Amino acid sequence: MSDRFRVSSFLTRQLEEQNLSPSVVLRRAGLPSGLFEQEKIFVTTEELFSLWRAIGESSNEPAVGLKLGAEWQAERYDLGSIAALHSRSLGDGIRRMARYKQLVCPEQIRLQTERGESAVEFVFLLARQAEPTVLVDACLSRILAVGRRGTGGPLTPLRLELTRRAQHREVLETHFGCRVRFEENRNALIFRATDLDRPFVTHNAELLAVLCPQLDTQLDSRLAHRSTSDRVKAALKGLLAGRRPSIRDVARELNISSRTLQRRLTESGATFKQLLGETRRELAHYYLNYSSFELNETAYLLGYEDPTSFFRAFQHWEGTSPNRWRMRSPCQSEALSEKLEPM
Repeated sequence: MSDRFRVSSFLTRQLEEQNLSPSVVLRRAGLPSGLFEQEKIFVTTEELFSLWRAIGESSNEPAVGLKLGAEWQAERYDLGSIAALHSRSLGDGIRRMARYKQLVCPEQIRLQTERGESAVEFVFLLARQAEPTVLVDACLSRILAVGRRGTGGPLTPLRLELTRRAQHREVLETHFGCRVRFEENRNALIFRATDLDRPFVTHNAELLAVLCPQLDTQLDSRLAHRSTSDRVKAALKGLLAGRRPSIRDVARELNISSRTLQRRLTESGATFKQLLGETRRELAHYYLNYSSFELNETAYLLGYEDPTSFFRAFQHWEGTSPNRWRMRSPCQSEALSEKLEPM
């Protein structure tokens, strides 16, 4: 996984098509004026968030993120989106996008199926603050755009779940064609599980045979330089969402056997239980610092069966309760100050 995001060279043209000045956006974001002139544009997670936040602030159009994400010209797609567009089905396409995301940025695409529903969620692994709503809109809109173009027909999600407070409901429901639930515990697009089997009319086996082996080789080479512990924790962060992943689940995610994974962990001096605890602790800090989730929602997201188990674990980690820790957090204090400012 790269620790930086690569910004598309087409973004300046896309901004201009939305009547936005790239130089004004960069200035508002506090980024170098010559950023878009670089041959390859790389930014940190913090810089990416600043860029997209500036796009939202510079536009009077509530749907600007949706429009940027719904890019129809395939020549402007990144390689992961191109591979997805030419996959066999919607599910195959989303999984390819998720796999090749690891090559280009510290972001995961989670695809989880349960009770007849499949949820697609973007997770920014190095985020120290909540992701901008415009960026969330663009990411989820891209998934739908690839799906609709790939199936060659109507593709209507079951619903859209967003962590933000209710705003622009009509705009969002018109774009996605489904109802929106606000103040949820994730930003996710929910499809029927059967939608994942819908074939793509854009399937191109010959193109995939050329493109994917090259991408797979690059990905395998990059992953080979990461420690087993780092790979396990990255996989856990993608799997921890309302359940407790087993070592078998992680091994499947890493495309190795459970026995091989256990052997590698032993050789590195780590245990699965230890890494699960470390991952939960890191995620707990993120949720308490940069989200408004209730403590019981945080416990659920970390895969605890009940809030009491989470409270005990947190007390063991930090020597205090989650609520007291949160209240002492500079990030939460700043957020509280902003809420108390007069409108």
